[in-house]
Amino acid sequence: MLSSTLIAEDISSAHLSASVPEVDEERWLAALRQGDETAFGRLVERHHGAMIRLAMGYVPDRAVAEEVVQETWLGVLQGLDRFEGRSSLKTWIYRILINTAKTRGVREGRTIPFSALENPDEEGAEPAVEADRFKPSNHHWASPPDSWTDLDDRLHSQATRQVIDQVISQLPPAQRQVISLRDIQGWSAEEVCQLLSVSETNQRVLLHRARCKVRRALEDYLALA
Repeated sequence: MLSSTLIAEDISSAHLSASVPEVDEERWLAALRQGDETAFGRLVERHHGAMIRLAMGYVPDRAVAEEVVQETWLGVLQGLDRFEGRSSLKTWIYRILINTAKTRGVREGRTIPFSALENPDEEGAEPAVEADRFKPSNHHWASPPDSWTDLDDRLHSQATRQVIDQVISQLPPAQRQVISLRDIQGWSAEEVCQLLSVSETNQRVLLHRARCKVRRALEDYLALA
């Protein structure tokens, strides 16, 4: 759930949407291996939408992303017996997704500089906050962030969420992936680093840049609203 605290404090570590608590993985995995269709349905319901959003960072459109996710679920079913538990079940599923999406992205002719995940500066070395927000004389705020503590209703509106979704969809791929996992899906920094094979420092830089862009877009939107 988007909160004024999340926006006002550099979008902090709160989530744009509440994450769903994980169930006991051993019990869930056992049910899946026994062919429990209800357990598999719950797994799909929990992760399918997030997987679509992540896949769209690698392929040209939603239709292809849907196919990637379907291939991923088939891969999950086929690979359950080989899953050794070296990572969490969730991380294993998303790793299959990313590998599938990368392969499909190449096939569809979309190339993404995956090295940007390891080296954020390769995305253009843009500053986290625009230079014109500061005074050149002393580097203090020239245009400080507004206080949004009284704007909860507007921050929670559907229109505002659409603004957020649009901004995130236009972010560079690495930033979009990290903010989607951290702030929409509620993944921890450690989980994101493990999934995307990036350092903690680079994960933090990518997330900060993405959050700053979302915040700036919301400032502009709320100023006009």
